[in-house]
Amino acid sequence: MYVYQVQKGVYDMKTIITIGRQAGSGGKEIGQKLADKLNITCYDKELLERAAKESGLCAELFENHDEKPTRSFLYSLVMDTYSYGYSGSTFSDMPINHKVFLAQFDAIKKIAEEGACVMVGRCADYALEENNNCLRIFINAPIADRVLRVSKIRDMTPAKTKDMLLKTDKQRASYYNYYTNKKWGDACSYDLCINSSALGIDGTVDLILHAVEEKEGKL
Repeated sequence: MYVYQVQKGVYDMKTIITIGRQAGSGGKEIGQKLADKLNITCYDKELLERAAKESGLCAELFENHDEKPTRSFLYSLVMDTYSYGYSGSTFSDMPINHKVFLAQFDAIKKIAEEGACVMVGRCADYALEENNNCLRIFINAPIADRVLRVSKIRDMTPAKTKDMLLKTDKQRASYYNYYTNKKWGDACSYDLCINSSALGIDGTVDLILHAVEEKEGKL
């Protein structure tokens, strides 16, 4: 098995790894294991916290809109009473879902400027589309394998698990497609698409580590 190691203080890593993922494919776990092996930070929900803090928008807004399709304009107007922070008439006039996306977009770019890291979801691959240091990954797996994995973790029936996973995937796809004008999960949108069931979680991590090494050699 391929093993990639980074010696702290010796190797100045530059690559930013973004991970899009189907629900239940292990994308979050893979991202964290990658970060641990590379001695860098993995941003998942932390992206929302950072965006909320820097934008001044209410933290609950980011939780409510997290990778979910755009809401109606009426809903946005109602929720807008909870927002504060960013100044300027253009920003003030935006629907709240657009404000939340913009704040996340800005947070992702700022985090990328700080150095190598792993970012899970939130259209990070799109936000960093022009960043040459970015390695864009998408993790998928057959629905049967995802149902089996998640139903054991959450102690849910297979039927309820499948319904939840498909709903989550639909929300993520709608959110991604709406804000990026690209297609969620389409191989053309990523540098590497991996079936985590074929390689297993650790095998997937090792494959990405190899891709990181190749990427680093070109930076």
